[in-house]
Amino acid sequence: MFLVLYRNPKPDAEQWPGRRWLAAIDAVLWPALWITALAAVQNRAGIVVPVAIAFLVVLAAARLARAIWRNERYWFSTWRWGKVLAILMATGLLLMLLLT
Repeated sequence: MFLVLYRNPKPDAEQWPGRRWLAAIDAVLWPALWITALAAVQNRAGIVVPVAIAFLVVLAAARLARAIWRNERYWFSTWRWGKVLAILMATGLLLMLLLT
């Protein structure tokens, strides 16, 4: 038996002034942060780090192209991962307060 699941595509993002520039910054910022983190361990990881950095550069270029030319299809990573990080930080702060 073969089952095919289909999801409807996400609707286009709302457009507002300055969104294209913020999207371009967001598109390059996250891969750049990962590249910086990988560069810190480059001496100990062998060939894995240069390959991962090359992949992240290609990913950043694709994200930048989508952020500039297909802005209605670009979704901000900072907003998505910022919520996750805020929840984790709030949980850690709550645990720290409860255990002291």
